[in-house]
Amino acid sequence: MKLGIIFSALALVGASLATPAQAQKSYPSRPIKLVVPFPPGGTTDVLARTIADPLGKLLKQTVVVENRNGAAGRIGSEYVIRADPDGYTLGIATVSSHAVTPVVYDNISYDVTRDLAPITKLASVPNVLTIGPAVPANDMASFVKLLKSKPNAYTYGSAGAGSESNMMGELFKLSTGTEMMHVPYRGASPALQDALGGQIAAVFDNLPSSLPFIRSGDLKALAVAYPQRIEALPDVPTFAEAGIPEVNDASWFGLVAPKNTPPAIVQQLYQAVAQVLAMPDVKEKLAGFSAVPVGNPPAEFAAQLKAEIDKQRATAQRANISLK
Repeated sequence: MKLGIIFSALALVGASLATPAQAQKSYPSRPIKLVVPFPPGGTTDVLARTIADPLGKLLKQTVVVENRNGAAGRIGSEYVIRADPDGYTLGIATVSSHAVTPVVYDNISYDVTRDLAPITKLASVPNVLTIGPAVPANDMASFVKLLKSKPNAYTYGSAGAGSESNMMGELFKLSTGTEMMHVPYRGASPALQDALGGQIAAVFDNLPSSLPFIRSGDLKALAVAYPQRIEALPDVPTFAEAGIPEVNDASWFGLVAPKNTPPAIVQQLYQAVAQVLAMPDVKEKLAGFSAVPVGNPPAEFAAQLKAEIDKQRATAQRANISLK
């Protein structure tokens, strides 16, 4: 009798110890939620949906994209941070939502580097500076000269106050010693339309939304922020080539999970996403909006995320940007 009780107790202990490992081995056993902190239709949303379907097929579970936009990306970010760390709620991280918002808003209740588990950088996307057709400049040198001759006579548009494009514009001003008035918009599209109409002079933006206007000749591209010239615009120099290396950083998109997500699950997701990003059809779809797949290891992405936050914090301090 006593021996039977002992064996039963040992069996219960063994089962309780094995449960987490078994749960991770069976991961995923139900659909995975992929949270996008911006509205449907934008670059972040398109990228998430490009990856979700093949990732789901690889993991043999549906990956459902869910848009939780608002408050400069905070709503989506907080949702992921507060989710159970079981691998079933993931988030798309961007420069704006995960590096700029945390340093320019003074009421942020979370710490990106502390409260999230980085999985991988999904892709990088060039940024670009365009000017309207009526602006009397055709290259970076003449544009900078124009701005210096008439401080604050010209305006630039961004996707919103405290956005990545806002920070890019302020860093451009600091790096060139020029002055432009900032006009924040609700997204890049209305800013581009006002540049076309002459209401503003310039727009700092991710390349995908600006590219059609550049190709049509309606907007003039002065420089791209990328390590090298891009295939879509071979005649447009990089910011580094134009003498402004501080502004030459591309935008990026990453995959994150809540902190304390089991390392085995993080590693499994990283390996699966890396396989997805290497698929020819996925690479082709990403190239369609000028995105270059990355798929680096979690530790490397974590270091890059921290470096991006430090850079954006320094820019915000230099430009005296603080938002409520």
